[in-house]
Amino acid sequence: MGHDYVVDDLARFVVDARASDLAGRSRALLKRNVLDSIACAVGSLGGELIGTIRAQADQFSAASTATLVGGGKASVDQAAFFNTVLVRYPDLLDTYLTVGGLCHPADNFGAVLAVAEHVGASGADFLLALAVAYEVQCRFSAQVPVMERGLNHALQLAMSVAAGSAKLLGLDAERTANAIAASAADNVSLAAVHAEPVSNWKGISPAITGMRAIYTTMLAGRGITGPKSLFEGPMGLVQLFDQPIEFNTADRTLNSVDETYLKQYCALIHGQAIINALLTIRSDNNLRGEDVARVAVEVFQSAYDLAGGGAFGDKDHPRTKEQADYNLKYLTAVALLDGGVGPEQLENQRVLRGDVQDLLARVEVTPAADLTADYPQRTAIRVHVSTHDGREFSREESDYEGSPTRPMSWERVVDKFDWLAEPFCDAALRADLVSAVQRVDEIPVAELTALLGVVSPVSLRPRSKPRF
Repeated sequence: MGHDYVVDDLARFVVDARASDLAGRSRALLKRNVLDSIACAVGSLGGELIGTIRAQADQFSAASTATLVGGGKASVDQAAFFNTVLVRYPDLLDTYLTVGGLCHPADNFGAVLAVAEHVGASGADFLLALAVAYEVQCRFSAQVPVMERGLNHALQLAMSVAAGSAKLLGLDAERTANAIAASAADNVSLAAVHAEPVSNWKGISPAITGMRAIYTTMLAGRGITGPKSLFEGPMGLVQLFDQPIEFNTADRTLNSVDETYLKQYCALIHGQAIINALLTIRSDNNLRGEDVARVAVEVFQSAYDLAGGGAFGDKDHPRTKEQADYNLKYLTAVALLDGGVGPEQLENQRVLRGDVQDLLARVEVTPAADLTADYPQRTAIRVHVSTHDGREFSREESDYEGSPTRPMSWERVVDKFDWLAEPFCDAALRADLVSAVQRVDEIPVAELTALLGVVSPVSLRPRSKPRF
């Protein structure tokens, strides 16, 4: 009898997962997050980088078996690549926070959807595979401080996409284990993708990981073996992180989605409460950006390190979208100037304008020990705004609408979807997409992807102001 590895146990968890493991509230929240991911994807179609990504997907597609959001088809791996970039592009996707970093479970959506369509899966099978992917990614993230050790969270995404893909492909436990092991071994990427100067690669890296994990999983389906000692063996992840790794597979519940954060603003998760506090001060006191003399922002340590000028580099001179949405100084300044942070606030031309560059130079971000002690249970912040005429305003927030303590409702996500999708979908198509997601476990997944395929790839009308 062969050795039983951690990855074998994880593979059995994947193979044995059943619809009944996805309970009522978690099932409803997962549908909510699916709609949130679609909102992000559709809302990205006008993005400056998207034409380049579409050209790449078109060039390398052979057998076109999966739909591209915005029309056309591509090979399953290229559809996963393109649609994952779309979900990530506006930085509005869901997030799972941990002490040693974070992950974005919605990074699984484009890949799992592509495989589901490729195999002709039901919507119920798609939803179960996505729940499995969320669970694998979040359970690993919860215990292993990936980013703290200098690695990118694409590592656990490789495992989760392989798990979700294997589930849809109907692989047995042996081949599922090989798929997870091989996918993870080749996706130990660096957290340098988040460091200054932040590049386009930050948003593309998860799409590359998902694409490769699908390709690898299909090879495993043909009998190709992977390094089973991925976790506990010599040179494995236990040795790399110097800690035990346990997926607690005896717990069959697929409920990690319950702990995900959703976003209201186009910014990293660490900026959501800050922007919310600043917009409240702005509205309550009839302030405008030009009234502001300086701003002091207090945050938890990982927010400072990642986006406040700490370990990942200084934040004094953002020049691009990717630098702006990972910059608490820029996000503070543009929120006060524009009264919101949507896709328009992350366009390169907006980032470079003199008004926001001037104001961000007068924003100070510092870590606070008491806020750090409460993270990740709370993403608390404090902001202090001083005006040119001598007024002082302060506000502290411990969470925001979208955090697990104040979950964003289905109705609010519908509002978010309408706001993001409005330029690309008329009201009838938006209503059909919302209905399809709500009924996804009752319809073929092809019904959902067909609707995504008739979304306009170019903006047909201007986007209205946020209604949520």
